[in-house]
Amino acid sequence: MPERDKTVAVILAGGRSSRLGGADKALQPLAGRSLLAHVIERLTPQVEQLALNSNADPERFRTFGLPVIADVFGDYRGPLAGVHAGLLAFPAARVLTVAVDLPFLPHDLVARLARDWDGQRCRYAACQGQHRLAILWPPGTAGKVGDWLNAGQASVHGFLTAHGEPVAFPAADCAALDLNLNTPEAFREAEKHQR
Repeated sequence: MPERDKTVAVILAGGRSSRLGGADKALQPLAGRSLLAHVIERLTPQVEQLALNSNADPERFRTFGLPVIADVFGDYRGPLAGVHAGLLAFPAARVLTVAVDLPFLPHDLVARLARDWDGQRCRYAACQGQHRLAILWPPGTAGKVGDWLNAGQASVHGFLTAHGEPVAFPAADCAALDLNLNTPEAFREAEKHQR
């Protein structure tokens, strides 16, 4: 399949996991499997290819069989730098970026983000008007995101305000999109949302 016809999902796992004591969040267990395994399972039927954004040793993720893409910007710039790396790696594809700590993503996430889309602005999942790290990017957006980062801007919210359009998700899905898995307690609570 030509890259221009693909949807590639890039799972963002480049964070420092400081509130988890530096443990790699992507590999943390939830309901008996790693967060990364949950996200892969949700996304595989929805896209043609998967990749992982991480600044850790790629060997740690070898068993998942995904390409591992590191941030281009050397200093930690947050999730937008991971988005930028993914967009650079797949310049002609439609790219979905999702945070690794969204293990129970909607099964029709891509279809809903792409519905009636003109492909001009990025589309993002919104819950009560607030963005979530589940974003569909048009091909060729890497330069725009890179310019934003080079200008000293690292805010995903700021970029989406300027260049994105929200897609409202219902409360039932927002329960899963609002997970904030940064502590062991949050992991235990998250198991209640599995469906």
